[in-house]
Amino acid sequence: MSMFEEKVNEAIEAAKGLGVNVDADLLSKIAAGLGPSIYNADAALVSSSDKEELDRVKENFLKKKLGCTDEQAMDDAIQHAISIFGSGNRNKLRILFYYICVDKLGKSSVYSD
Repeated sequence: MSMFEEKVNEAIEAAKGLGVNVDADLLSKIAAGLGPSIYNADAALVSSSDKEELDRVKENFLKKKLGCTDEQAMDDAIQHAISIFGSGNRNKLRILFYYICVDKLGKSSVYSD
């Protein structure tokens, strides 16, 4: 199993633990889009207590990658992801966090072939 497959499987297992059903193909495409950041221990996680990090998620992923323009919908998607993980959970995997946002915003078509 490649390192990439290990990271995707780690996110799938984390999703199961949180009671989230995921589309493995979509999750894999989101992971591929994140590039080498998924292999860096710090970059692979989202710190929901860091406002600057959440702003980067909004700017660089939700706006630039997904093309979102609705500020309230983006804020709601981020808060939805945080609530699923639990604010005290320090292991918010970026792959899964982004997946939850994509799903909440109905933006899976961005990753369609």
